[in-house]
Amino acid sequence: MKNAKKIILLVIIQVFSLSLMSCSKANDAKEKSAESSPAIDYKGPTELATFAGGCFWCIEAPFEGIEGIVSVVAGYSGGKEKNPTYAAVSAGKTSHKEAVQVKYNPEVISYSEIIDIFWQQFDPTDAGGSFYDRGTQYESAIFYHSSLQKEIAEASKKLLDKSGKFSKPIVTPIVKFDNFYEAEEYHQDYYKKNPADYYSYRKGSGRDKFIADHWPSDLEKKYKMPSKAELKKKLSPLQYQVTMEEATERSFDNEFDGNKEKGLYVCIVSGAPLFSSKDKFDSGTGWPSFTKPIDARLISKPIDSAYGMMRVEARSKLGDAHGGHIFYDGPKPTGLRYCMNSASFRFIPKADMEKEGYGDYIWLVD
Repeated sequence: MKNAKKIILLVIIQVFSLSLMSCSKANDAKEKSAESSPAIDYKGPTELATFAGGCFWCIEAPFEGIEGIVSVVAGYSGGKEKNPTYAAVSAGKTSHKEAVQVKYNPEVISYSEIIDIFWQQFDPTDAGGSFYDRGTQYESAIFYHSSLQKEIAEASKKLLDKSGKFSKPIVTPIVKFDNFYEAEEYHQDYYKKNPADYYSYRKGSGRDKFIADHWPSDLEKKYKMPSKAELKKKLSPLQYQVTMEEATERSFDNEFDGNKEKGLYVCIVSGAPLFSSKDKFDSGTGWPSFTKPIDARLISKPIDSAYGMMRVEARSKLGDAHGGHIFYDGPKPTGLRYCMNSASFRFIPKADMEKEGYGDYIWLVD
């Protein structure tokens, strides 16, 4: 993005009239979508997250291109040797692990969202390495940078351990961050520089199969956006206006603001799973609010400059549908408030999730 067009992201939005706290943007800006936006230069604070999950090529790539993530670097972490090299680390001649360091803007994406993505990239029950890469240099680890990151990581690990997704206990250690050394340049963005080798490696090592066996996959094929003509027949006038024209529903007078039932909130356009009732809270604004989405990769976050201010919009990526906005005034552990329109959702009670094809997500609403 050119410097003249760089966007300044507001650090904290505290006091607005109800219209400015609205989850939606003005109709005169309705044509903007996530797909029409180039990589966004979010201005604001940054924090670091450091992980090991086997081959660092395969941990770096999944974090690339996610809005709110500033950079992802492959490197080495957790050991005592200074300035380690790939030759030494990969041969097991150091105490370091192959790792990645993620720089992110906590006002746009939370550590909780990032760690949720991390868990889905490797086998957290493997104590001896990662797939066919064996040895301590390929063992997984979460290197926390703060007491809050530690708290989030431990809670996330405990929840995943109880989920029943794995037949063995999770062994990924959560340890205090000490150091990180950037890997050689040819390892950075390896998936772009050597795509044939990268994807062959992922498949041959068994990583791709493991992920597909344990996590929902091919969501782009499963949850598609109908044509606008179809949507006009399928949706109510308000649902169409909110999702396709960025209208605003009335605060305190919408379907899900006061809903306390356990279940899943899915995109009214595509059916993609977006939010869990477990992450819903009463923000007092009159719109349903959440601390985080089920998967940050299913939410696009373009900048909304309507009303003469800069806000981060929350859109259903697979439905290309407006949902609401993201504010940095939410409760712990994320500090974020996803302020959403009820009209952008269909709610599926927990009792109906299995029969409606969302059984993989039941553990997230318990």
